[in-house]
Amino acid sequence: MIRVLIADDQEMVREGFAVLLNAQPDIEVVGEAADGREAVAKVAELDPDVVLMDVRMPVMDGLEATRHVAGRARVVVLTTFDMDEYVYEALRSGASGFLLKKSSARELADAVRVVAAGDALLAPSVTRRLIGEFARLGGPRAPSRSRLEGLTERETEVLALIAGGLSNAEIAARLVVVEQTVKTHVSNILAKLGLRDRTQAAIYAYETGLVSPSGNA
Repeated sequence: MIRVLIADDQEMVREGFAVLLNAQPDIEVVGEAADGREAVAKVAELDPDVVLMDVRMPVMDGLEATRHVAGRARVVVLTTFDMDEYVYEALRSGASGFLLKKSSARELADAVRVVAAGDALLAPSVTRRLIGEFARLGGPRAPSRSRLEGLTERETEVLALIAGGLSNAEIAARLVVVEQTVKTHVSNILAKLGLRDRTQAAIYAYETGLVSPSGNA
């Protein structure tokens, strides 16, 4: 069973998500939190696999809470709008993905499964948000591209495609290889760069300048 904690200051949202997720045969909601501080405490107490974390909460917001719990559970950021000003910073703070509150029951359950399996939710809308933020901030933040030198030419190509929001299947089709080969490349990229998942890989690609906000490598 995938153990889920729901952190949102709106009781109706928490209850609605809990009903939807508990209806799944492989997902169990083990707890709820009404603010970020409570979410941090509940993660320590309940040890969930995935936290659905609202960004805008009282006492401690979801951004700060994500920084505290990202090493213990995988965090999916919840927000009402896909252009939420905190999305970029939440991902940089350790969130593994991003989900709109208006998402369907199937999308919600699939998101939990994807993140619990160790992957990341990096939909095209999120990628566009990341690109927009890098354009606004004026370019790369990372001091150097030295770690990129450890990647092979094909791994560098795959990293750029990840930053473009492509799934493993889409990358396989683009490169005319089998999907398992792409999975191997992704695993190697994460290991060599010391990154946790695809979200961090995409952010790293933009921060080092491998991919520019204009979409050019």
